[in-house]
Amino acid sequence: MRAILICAMAALVAGCNSPTGSKTEQPGGGSGLQVAIVFDKGGVGDKSFNDSADRGRARAETELGIKSKTVASRSSADYKTNLEELARAGYKLIFAIGGDMQTSLEEVAPKYPDTKFAIIDGESKGNKNVIGVRFKEEEGSFLCGVVAGLMTKSNKVGFVGGRKIPLIEKFEYGFRAGVYAVNPKAEVVAKYTEDWDNVAKGKDAALACHEGGADVVYHAAGRCGLGVIDAAADKGFYAIGVDSDQDGVKPGVVLTSMVKGVDEQIFRLTKLASEDKLPSGDIQVGLKEGGVGLTEMKYTKDKIGASNLAKIEGYKKQIISGSLSVPKTAEEFENFKHK
Repeated sequence: MRAILICAMAALVAGCNSPTGSKTEQPGGGSGLQVAIVFDKGGVGDKSFNDSADRGRARAETELGIKSKTVASRSSADYKTNLEELARAGYKLIFAIGGDMQTSLEEVAPKYPDTKFAIIDGESKGNKNVIGVRFKEEEGSFLCGVVAGLMTKSNKVGFVGGRKIPLIEKFEYGFRAGVYAVNPKAEVVAKYTEDWDNVAKGKDAALACHEGGADVVYHAAGRCGLGVIDAAADKGFYAIGVDSDQDGVKPGVVLTSMVKGVDEQIFRLTKLASEDKLPSGDIQVGLKEGGVGLTEMKYTKDKIGASNLAKIEGYKKQIISGSLSVPKTAEEFENFKHK
């Protein structure tokens, strides 16, 4: 996002952040809406969550003529400072990218009632100037599980998560349910890196899954997940990407990616803000709303095969129609297995 703060404020922000791609304008100095994004740790270049948010920002600049700024977070200690400095600088809509910013946003938002905030993977918590955007990750992950369950030859597949928190468990148990639906004999081996940024940890976790017999590994681990894809390429098994379309990271190695429409939500909310129609409260989007889904699998359609692609589409239709409810917790998964 490309509008720069006035010099004094820019110095304050730059002291603890790493802003990317900025124009030398202060908020209010040009026409249109001024928007800012605070990225989670990992930042732009993760080929995942943060990159998706940045694509939405770039599209809003191009199509809506907004002025924008991006700020990186080197650690969780930066969240509150980043949000507050941008609010003080006059940005009218500020996106917090990642549920880890929830606590910081709850502290900052009430101080700036005239500023609109939107948190991806978070909640408004009753703040009228905050929009919480959440996704039904379990639905897209179910389809990834269907892919993995159909493609495994060893009847063992892997899941690599970032931190073991309810959000990532939605990915895990949705995935488990999809595997079980098409291949109840298949075992799912789950590993957690407890890190979003360390690619080596992602690779080690994927290798541990593979050494345990997994020949398809799905990740929901941010930048760490790039290590999962590296491991798959090195050892000759399949990976499944997440958040952004990662199929092209290692063409033919990544079967598909569970795309999470962070970019679409950034663009949509920015457009609503530019029209003075921005709501408050919480929204949740899934397969039906286009909030999650699979890639077109352009490198792997032939490997997956027409019959399996038809099965994947069939499950997608069931979820959208409401005839299939996808579990998102361990308890719900156990109930799913016994239906």
